[in-house]
Amino acid sequence: MEVQKGKLKQKDPRHPLYLGQWKKGSRYQSKAFETEFLDEPHLKRKKVMLQKYPEIKKLYGNEPRTALIGVFLVCIQLYMAYLVSTKWKDMNRTLLLAVTYAIGGTVSSMYGVIIHELSHCLVFKKLLYNRLFGLVINIPMVVPISQSFRRYHLEHHQFQGVKGMDPDLPLEEEVQLVSNSSFLKLLWVMSYGVMYMVRGLRLGKQPTFWEIVNTLTMVLVNTIIYSTLGGRALAYLGLSVFLGYGLHPGAAHFIQEHFIFVDGQETYSYYGPGNLLYMNIGYHNEHHDFTQ
Repeated sequence: MEVQKGKLKQKDPRHPLYLGQWKKGSRYQSKAFETEFLDEPHLKRKKVMLQKYPEIKKLYGNEPRTALIGVFLVCIQLYMAYLVSTKWKDMNRTLLLAVTYAIGGTVSSMYGVIIHELSHCLVFKKLLYNRLFGLVINIPMVVPISQSFRRYHLEHHQFQGVKGMDPDLPLEEEVQLVSNSSFLKLLWVMSYGVMYMVRGLRLGKQPTFWEIVNTLTMVLVNTIIYSTLGGRALAYLGLSVFLGYGLHPGAAHFIQEHFIFVDGQETYSYYGPGNLLYMNIGYHNEHHDFTQ
């Protein structure tokens, strides 16, 4: 127990590492959600670590060169859409699907990483610039993603693990429907991008000004792409997003980030070579501990 302003205050039993009571994930566990009544650990762990290692603050900042990567990736996808609609009209469908997965899916999942960085204002210092560049990155993605992702992702940080408030938590219907079936889990992973959007819609919130701008921008962009390159190009771009946010190595972090690989740790990091391509998106525990 510790005393604070004349009152007894119970010390958090997780101090100083702030590991919870979570158990390593298993397909044989109950279908129900695991529940813990303590708050999320990251803010408290951040305080402890900064007290011991104040030099960590020097690592905060912005990386505007990310914008150059983003522009390059947007150009790649638009050029690919051009090839699919003109030069590759007679390409074997199986080969075209493989190309869409390997190039389109990979690039689309990289868009997701950049949109994530923009959501935390890690590319530019000013919020407006990050929002505007989010609209640019969104151009080849068919559906309006960037502004809604920012809104709901920041809520994920604020309400991590809180049922009905954390948009990253699966819906009750997802849990009951998929259950412990390996086949249904495969389908669930394949359609993960769709399910993520459904979760946001289920929260029933009114669209913000920037979400409306994002939607209108994408209506205009899609109209231009369809009128100049045709439906084949638009289909390529849409399928690229579906594949890149589904059963793709670049989308694995959506599950890896909060799957319980180790007892007690509700946020998990990946330190493998994929970080070279996906701009260190695997460092998720660190990201939550020191959110900017």
